Amino acid sequence: MKINGIRKANFLHLPSRKFTELNVSFFIAKKMIRSRLGKTERRRGTKAIINVAILGISLGIAVMIVSVSIVTGFQNQIQSKVVGFGSHILISDFNFNNSSKVKPINKINNFIDDLEADSRVRNVQPYVEKEGIIKTKTQVQGVLVKGIDASYDWSFFQQSLEEGKLLDLPKEGKSNGILISKYIANSLELAVGDPLFVFFIQDNKSRPRKFEVNGIYETGMEQFDEKYLLCDMRHLQKIYSWEENQVSGLEVLLEDYKSLKEMDQILYNRIPNSMNTSTITSLYPEIFGWLELQDINVVIIIGLMILVCGINMISALLILILEKTNLIGVLKAFGSSNASIRNIFLINAAYLIGLGLFWGNLFGLSLCLIQKNFGILKLPQESYYLKAVPIHLDFSSIAMLNIGTLGLCLIMLLLPSFIVSKISPVKVIKFN
Repeated sequence: MKINGIRKANFLHLPSRKFTELNVSFFIAKKMIRSRLGKTERRRGTKAIINVAILGISLGIAVMIVSVSIVTGFQNQIQSKVVGFGSHILISDFNFNNSSKVKPINKINNFIDDLEADSRVRNVQPYVEKEGIIKTKTQVQGVLVKGIDASYDWSFFQQSLEEGKLLDLPKEGKSNGILISKYIANSLELAVGDPLFVFFIQDNKSRPRKFEVNGIYETGMEQFDEKYLLCDMRHLQKIYSWEENQVSGLEVLLEDYKSLKEMDQILYNRIPNSMNTSTITSLYPEIFGWLELQDINVVIIIGLMILVCGINMISALLILILEKTNLIGVLKAFGSSNASIRNIFLINAAYLIGLGLFWGNLFGLSLCLIQKNFGILKLPQESYYLKAVPIHLDFSSIAMLNIGTLGLCLIMLLLPSFIVSKISPVKVIKFN
């Protein structure tokens, strides 16, 4: 068969040939990659452009990994701090926001045991809250005192403890210890072991209580640090004239934040009509709304980085095609289809993208691990609630970033790869 005066050989399609067009594409692409690795490329300009494309992909994926790790780390740490002061879900009376009409709920042990038996629930802890006023010789400050019992989960405050020790709550009798924040300690010039008088107002009467500072914590969340104190709940129950099984509410800590909405609905359906459930997101919508906005920033960064990676690879692919014009003409003369030739260059592009992803992952993960272990980059705690840039490595997300970058870049390369079909074998061979 002749095309434009040139006999077209079809030996690539002979029945005795075991290789399919895809096998041939892989074979030729491998040869091209090996020649590049063996430094047999003749054109230095081409090599420089390809190296720039690989560098662009490496920096792009590194920026994406670092961005996602920082944002997820920031979200996780802020969430843990807010949850640490409360819980994922609060169970309380419907009038719990009206301090003048505080009504207790009964602490039903069977109900608590049933909740804790659920694998999604980490802990259920009763609490009693009461507003108070701290008075020292020179200072006066309003606070919110939170009473707890021996079932309280101290894991959050254990990490935030700066001085002293946590409260030791005996089963019999009351503990006179109290846990205060570093903010309050500095404001009122208090230290561990100092006496602390807290005045409560109940039934239009002042009810003072004397405590001893057992420990000082610091979380960086000023809206909590400046008002929260922790003590034995039996002090507050006595002020309210409540019985031992009467509390302000129950705090439910979950194993996974993702099950928050599901568990809230389950608990709401199980509690009596006189009670209500409140999620931590509904109690502090401004904080969690701010955290959700960070996801938009990550999406924008990822989109821009993938676009940059795609443009770099388009440039590299076009250079590769122009450099291998002679090869394209010869392959067409021997009967290769446009699709099989396009596959050769797409396989080369996939190799270059993979090379860029490898170095980008190595660089990005190294930066994240250094920051996670040594905390080199610091933050102003009063603005960001954290002392150092947080890092959370989620390897499933990192894998999705790599797969998505590779896939989207190859899709972006499909259109420029069609330039292969515009190359005429006659003109190429005649020119040579």
